[in-house]
Amino acid sequence: MYIVNSYGLAVFFCFVIMLCWGSWGNTQKLAAKSWRYELFYWDYVVGMVLFSLLLAFTFGSIGSQGRPFITDLGQASAASIGWILLGGVIFNASNILLSASISLAGMSVAFPLGVGIALVLGVLNNYRVALSQGASTGNVALLATGVALVVIAIICNSIASNMKGGTEMDKAGQKKGIILAILAGVIMSFFSSFVMRAMDLTNFAAPAAGKVTPYTAIVIFTIGVLLSNFIFNTIAMKKPVSGEPVSYKEYFKGNAKTHLVGMLGGCIWCLGTALSYISAEKAGAAISYALGQGAPMIAAIWGVFVWKEFKGSPNKVYGLLGLMFLFFVAGLSLIVVAGL
Repeated sequence: MYIVNSYGLAVFFCFVIMLCWGSWGNTQKLAAKSWRYELFYWDYVVGMVLFSLLLAFTFGSIGSQGRPFITDLGQASAASIGWILLGGVIFNASNILLSASISLAGMSVAFPLGVGIALVLGVLNNYRVALSQGASTGNVALLATGVALVVIAIICNSIASNMKGGTEMDKAGQKKGIILAILAGVIMSFFSSFVMRAMDLTNFAAPAAGKVTPYTAIVIFTIGVLLSNFIFNTIAMKKPVSGEPVSYKEYFKGNAKTHLVGMLGGCIWCLGTALSYISAEKAGAAISYALGQGAPMIAAIWGVFVWKEFKGSPNKVYGLLGLMFLFFVAGLSLIVVAGL
């Protein structure tokens, strides 16, 4: 299988992760012109499952290093599979809430709040797991400072969101979106640490018996997302946060282009997550996760400059958004240096 052999390449992949995680929401925005987010989400999940299998049977099965996907899957312990499935279920619960938040408050609000909170709490969880396995943890002081700067960026975004212009109906939806984003972030912070428990973070080339490679992990993870989606998304369809309930009958009325847009979103997200797992050995689980969770900055750029989600807001709001970008960049820079 393909393995990352240097910290520099791992950090480069982490920036690709950031781009992927911060950009998949654009496909939801595109689909939203004619498609409810609950229906989009089915295509999104199908896309991530298909892409994970593609990665497993290509990069996860070629080369002389590590165990090929099928061999690795066959030796995986029940505990490892269980931890990853649990991670998939937790992620899916949080990501559906994040998608609902995007539909109400936009990318530039939902991502910085939800994913930003997930970054802060998730780094702590991943750091704890990496420490227990004796894996790389980086410079703790720099990592903590970087995370603290990200927290300040989140606060700036929160204040800007509260000052955003719009009608009373818009503001009501905004408040509901903010609450959903916060809830999504808290739940999302736990999923990665469960997946990392099932991987040997010290040796991807010859992982311990029962542990899995990153490629096996991403396949099992997406299956966990798919299975739980029959529960979580069915509830979201019948009890939507906004608008009338939607049915499965409506999903099958969608055209091929609309379905493909949703699947593309799942592929983009899956590529980022797979790279996060692949980079975890060299960059460290906490650092690879933290850099990838710089996605809020990317999503905010899309939301502010492409989707114009803050159009008509007071100048003070744009000043706060500028500070948000500044603190995000400073925090992510310290996180990179923490792993050197």
